Amino acid sequence: MSELHVLCRIADVDYVVPAADVMQMESFAGATRVPGARAEVAGLMQIRGHVVPVLDMRMVFGLPAIAPTLDSRVIVMKHGERVVGLLVDSAREVLKIPPGDFQPPPPVVTHQTEGFVKAVVQAGARFLMLIDFGKVIGEE
Repeated sequence: MSELHVLCRIADVDYVVPAADVMQMESFAGATRVPGARAEVAGLMQIRGHVVPVLDMRMVFGLPAIAPTLDSRVIVMKHGERVVGLLVDSAREVLKIPPGDFQPPPPVVTHQTEGFVKAVVQAGARFLMLIDFGKVIGEE
C-alpha cells in the first residue's frame, strides 16, 4: 500500500484513497445522466478525451445527494483497466500515512458502510477511513 493518500470529505466525514490509484482530480460542473442507471451513477464526464463514469459517493454511502459546490471534486481513479470518477464534497489534501498505521474497521463501521471502508487510521486529530475502491466499483 502506498504511503501517500488523497484526503476527501463526504458529508462531514474524512476519507482517504491511495494516491497511487488516483489519476487526477477535477472540479465538478456536472455530468451527463445515463438513462436507467442506478441512483449512485452521477453520469458520464469527458476527461482528457476519455469518457469516465462518475459515482456520487454520497449516494454510494446511502446519504442524500446535494447540489455541487465550488469545492465538489471528481477523483479519477484506476483499478485494473477500469477508470472511474468518485464525486466527493471536497478533496484538496495529500497525506503521508505509513501502511502499518491502518487498522481494520470496527464491525459497526463495516456494517454501516456496507464494506466500502476497508481500514481506519488516526492522523493527528482526525480519524480517517480508507475507501475500498474495488468494492465501490463492484470489483472486490
